[in-house]
Amino acid sequence: MTTSMAASHSVGKLAKDVIFGASAACKEAIKKYGSDKVTNATIGSIMNDDGTIACIPVVEHLLRNLPIGDLISYAPISGVPAYLDAVTDVVFGQYRPEGYTAAVATAGGTGALHHTIWNYTEQGDSVLTANWYWGPYNMLCREVGRQLETFELFDAQKQFNLADFSNKFTQILSKQDSILVILNTPAHNPTGYSLSDADWQGVLDICKEAAKKTQKKITLLVDVAYIDFAGEATETRRFMKNFSNLPDNILTVFAFSMSKGYTVYGQRCGAMVGLSASSAVIQEFADINKYTSRATWSNINHGAMEVLIAIHRDQKLAKQFRQEQDTLYQMIKKRGAIFMEEAKACDLNALPYKAGFFLSIPSTNSAAVCDALHEDLIYAVPLKAGVRIAACAVSATKMHGIAAKIKKALEKVE
Repeated sequence: MTTSMAASHSVGKLAKDVIFGASAACKEAIKKYGSDKVTNATIGSIMNDDGTIACIPVVEHLLRNLPIGDLISYAPISGVPAYLDAVTDVVFGQYRPEGYTAAVATAGGTGALHHTIWNYTEQGDSVLTANWYWGPYNMLCREVGRQLETFELFDAQKQFNLADFSNKFTQILSKQDSILVILNTPAHNPTGYSLSDADWQGVLDICKEAAKKTQKKITLLVDVAYIDFAGEATETRRFMKNFSNLPDNILTVFAFSMSKGYTVYGQRCGAMVGLSASSAVIQEFADINKYTSRATWSNINHGAMEVLIAIHRDQKLAKQFRQEQDTLYQMIKKRGAIFMEEAKACDLNALPYKAGFFLSIPSTNSAAVCDALHEDLIYAVPLKAGVRIAACAVSATKMHGIAAKIKKALEKVE
């Protein structure tokens, strides 16, 4: 009797998403106990203090007032040209690196990750990222026959572990002709860490040394999904100047998302911005990623692109947008500060949080810790390396006391 109709490479696939699983458990608790008594630290969206999802007002106004043609018509496969120009400006700000660039519209930041993994790695290759990472990185690799390998993000002093990065990078590149490195920074998901200029210089020195072997190909994918909640907009982009004039066999791809910075998560609109010292490499980047777009989703959300275009081309709207975005940033910053201050006070081993949606606590038994937190009606996300708390979703009032309760839960189960 036939038990599967799936192709051999698809047999057994099952998406067990711990984030949405934790969120579902939280929703059941809210039904039973009421939202006032439950703390939902699972959501990767900005929530107002009253528990409603936040949207930047100027973005909402523009979305609701788009001409119907802009809202429902097909967009070009690579994206609306004005959007691609605007995205490139938004990504780099005042620190556009020297070199050739091109942008391709993608289905959120996830689409940029998918295209880069598919087009810049070989079947069976290993892709390198930090051991604290967004879970779908692994799924994206496995779906196309690649495997994800990790380096230790932090050393014993909770600083960026350049030595382990170098070791893992060298090991992989000794077995492959090319390597893809994914670094999610600034405001890393799930720790809130940001690589410093010195960290980046160390990473790039390692890449440039490897690039001297000209038969090797190195692709750096910088996932900047949370950059607009990482600090002052100009300062958070300063590190990008380090990518100027890299060797021709180093390609840098910046994965941009409108989900976070523009609070339009469900519109699935993003972009990949390629940077190279070679014009031929960038022409190839534009061509092959357009092809892959056509072969996957065809084109993306036209309306969302028009929202970004409208904000970017109007100085008054842009100023209003930045002010409203900063209000949300300051709200999250306050919540994160409360947690980190209380973590220090109760001697909780929290990872260094600089900014962003999430912060994390190491644990060898994160699922049990999260289960123990349910006794206090706190719902967090258990990751392989520890527990993730969504500062973007927990009000300042509810944030008080969470650190001490996590410390209690850790002591109970570990």
